Amino acid sequence: MARTELSDLGEFGLIEFLTKDVKLKNKSSLKGVGDDAAIIDHGNQKTVVSTDLLVENIHFDLIYTPLKHLGYKAVVVNLSDIYAMNARPTQITVSIAVSNRFSVESVNEIYKGIHLACEAYGVDLIGGDTTSSIQGLTISITALGVADEDQLVYRDTAQVGDLVCVSGFLGGAYVGLQLLEREKQIYLDNPEMQPDLENKDYIVGRLLKPEARKDIYEFFQTANLLPTAMIDISDGLSSDLLHICRQSDVGAYIEEKSLPIAQETSVKAIDFKLPPTTCALHGGEDYELLFTIKPEDAEKIKYMMDIRIIGEITKPEDGINLHTSGGSIKELIAQGWRHH
Repeated sequence: MARTELSDLGEFGLIEFLTKDVKLKNKSSLKGVGDDAAIIDHGNQKTVVSTDLLVENIHFDLIYTPLKHLGYKAVVVNLSDIYAMNARPTQITVSIAVSNRFSVESVNEIYKGIHLACEAYGVDLIGGDTTSSIQGLTISITALGVADEDQLVYRDTAQVGDLVCVSGFLGGAYVGLQLLEREKQIYLDNPEMQPDLENKDYIVGRLLKPEARKDIYEFFQTANLLPTAMIDISDGLSSDLLHICRQSDVGAYIEEKSLPIAQETSVKAIDFKLPPTTCALHGGEDYELLFTIKPEDAEKIKYMMDIRIIGEITKPEDGINLHTSGGSIKELIAQGWRHH
C-alpha cells in the first residue's frame, strides 16, 4: 500500500479526504460535516446522547486489531448504549488523535470501518475533530439517538418481581481476548510462527467485531414490549446487573443453568482452564442487552430464541445472588472487565 504522510494533507485536508463521501440519510440531520456544529431536528422526540473513548493499549491492541475492525467497533460500542436506552441511533461524531506513526492510508482504514458501521446501522456521520498525538491512537465517538419520552428505558426502574433477561451469548469476547493475548505472546517470542486462529472465528469475532443489538430493539417495538430497566453488557453481566440493582434499589438472583454460553466459548474457556460460568458472569465487551420485564410480559419473549430469562429481581435486603447448578446460593460479586 502506498503511504501518504498526514502532514501532506494537513488537518482540514484530512477531514475533507475522510468525509468526502458522507451522505446524510436521516431527515433529522439538517446539517452535518462542514460547519462549526451539526444541526439535528427531532421535533417532539427526545434526543439521547452517549460517548465512548477508545485508547490504544488500554482498550485495544493494534498487534491483533485490524484498523477497519477498530473503526467498526468504535461505532458499535456507542450504538449499543443508545439501544440500551430503547432509543434509535441516528447520528455520530468522530474525534481522533493520531501520532506520526500513522499514514493517511491507515487512518482511512479506520474510517472505512466507521462508514461500514454507519451503513449497517443507518446512522449519519455528522462531524468530529482530528488532532495529533504524542504517541498512539485515540478514538472518541459520540452517538445520538431518538425516542418518544414514554418509550425510554433507564437503569433505575427495575421492580421487585421483574424477570431478568439477556440477549445473545455471554463470555465470548473475554475468551477471544485470552486467545489473542496468548497468540500475541507467542508471536513476540517467535515472530516466525503464524497465529493459530483456525476454527476460532466466533470468539475472535466477538472481541474484534461485535454487533449492537439493533434486532432486539426492533423486536421490542414489534412485540409492543417495554422493558422495565435495561443496560448493555460492556463491563460484564455481574457488574452491569449490579448497576441496575443499585440504581433501582433492588436485589436479584441469577440461575447459573440459565446463563447463555456458546459451545465455542465453553470449549475454549476450558482449554484455558477458565470456568465458562466465570467468563459469562465477569467477562466484558459482549454488548448484549441485559434487561428486566414484568412477569406478565414473559409470553412475549417465549418464542424469541435469542432472549433468555436468567433470573428475577428481589427485595434489596436479599442481595444479589447466583443460584449455582449444584443447588447452592453464592453472593454475586461484580468483578467486571479490566482493560488489558
